[in-house]
Amino acid sequence: MIRLKLFLPLFFLCSCFLPAQTVTSFEGIDASQVASPKQTIDPNGAVGTKQYMEWVNGYYQAFNKTTLVKVWTKPQAISALAWGASAPHCSSIGVDTVILFDRLASRWVIAGHSPEINRHYYSCVAVSNTDDLAATNFTWYTYQFDLTTCIGANSSGKLYYPDYTKLSTWVDGYYGSIDQEDPDKSYQEVGIVAFVLDRTNMLSHSTPNPVQCFSNTNSNGSVYLAHSLEPADIDGTTAPPQGRDEFFVSIQNPPNDGHSTTSNTINLWDFHVDWINPSNSTFRQSTLPVPTYTPGCYNTANVAYTFCVPEPSFNSFGVHYHIDSVGDRIMWRLAYRNFGSYESFLGSRTVLVGTGPPKDKQTGISWFELRGSGVPTVFQTGVVSPDQSLYRFMPSMAQDQVGNAAVGYSTSSGTTHPGIKVSWFSLSNPVPTELGMQSGTADEKDFQGWGDYTSMTVDPVDGCTFWYVNEYFTTAQVSALTWRTRIANFKLPTCK
Repeated sequence: MIRLKLFLPLFFLCSCFLPAQTVTSFEGIDASQVASPKQTIDPNGAVGTKQYMEWVNGYYQAFNKTTLVKVWTKPQAISALAWGASAPHCSSIGVDTVILFDRLASRWVIAGHSPEINRHYYSCVAVSNTDDLAATNFTWYTYQFDLTTCIGANSSGKLYYPDYTKLSTWVDGYYGSIDQEDPDKSYQEVGIVAFVLDRTNMLSHSTPNPVQCFSNTNSNGSVYLAHSLEPADIDGTTAPPQGRDEFFVSIQNPPNDGHSTTSNTINLWDFHVDWINPSNSTFRQSTLPVPTYTPGCYNTANVAYTFCVPEPSFNSFGVHYHIDSVGDRIMWRLAYRNFGSYESFLGSRTVLVGTGPPKDKQTGISWFELRGSGVPTVFQTGVVSPDQSLYRFMPSMAQDQVGNAAVGYSTSSGTTHPGIKVSWFSLSNPVPTELGMQSGTADEKDFQGWGDYTSMTVDPVDGCTFWYVNEYFTTAQVSALTWRTRIANFKLPTCK
């Protein structure tokens, strides 16, 4: 079916009376466009030199940055990508896959993991040979890496399930993270794995060195409170300083003691890789103090149950349908930019902001900036929550080449259907300005999951234009899947 491209111009004025600016948004991949849509779609994408590329679980599509014309007539199934003999176990990847644009090499990267195959799990990565997805000589270099030893097994010998896998670009490797989930404990998170792949040889289509990895697992099988590591991903075309280690961040949830609801720290993880002598590679955790927070939708009886965001529709019990805030983790991405005089890492997560009765679970967006030439420290933090009614959740954040930050997120409430908004501010004066990106007109009624992450990225050519993707509904999802995705781009007037 041929779909009409929609353009939605939005205008707003900054509080400092800068000229009006236009936000362009258009339709991304929708459930009706793919043969086997998934219920949880994990929308994400990246902007490259010539195209924007989007992912929903199982499928990808790309759009010309200028004309917004689709690169392929329909979304491409990840199973149809020519994985070939170099990655024979990767034809069925589909969930927790991310799209990257390696800005230092001008290459596209698709990364996910295989299902369990003969008691093995594999990291599956496809790297493009060019920055132009529409080029006549375009092809993918494909790789698989056995993660089984990295992932480990529980006391009964069952492999942990590798959930919430992420991958990012650094100079000396593609760095990834995995949540270890115990199948004997209803897939409870019991630890993490951090790994690195040999980016240098992957880019040259040479045989890469074996994966290097570290794990941190609760030996008693209790719930792991520092899960879902986010590896730093480079924005811009200025590389980190020579020899710079890769850093990850993760949340530190409140103690699982049945009554604690707040935390005042996050975790920093320093991964140093030595490809010549892997025994010299290290992975170290430290703690960063932040203002006291309560993770979004935090439930002392079940710390992994984060389904408190209401929708307007009511179920058969007369209660609002609720969706997942994913408030128990830091969200994709940890965006890194090297300004020369300093290095900046930006991250965001969903926190409790409600000030009403105990049942008021309103969520907002908490963000942080790390700086430092050695081990980075917290430079500043903030919260985006401009009202006392709308729930804001599922954020993703980045900054342009002059230090303007933008964070996109989902919104919903008991009177407002799930939609998409964006806030922006200068990091030198972090007062957010919020603008609407897409209003939803219907609810998700058949499932409480709501994606698992979104992505905000910045154009590597002009260093200024933000691109963001997220999901919404125009028709209630009851039995048939009706989700839609929207992609937007905008440039702040102070970025030249």
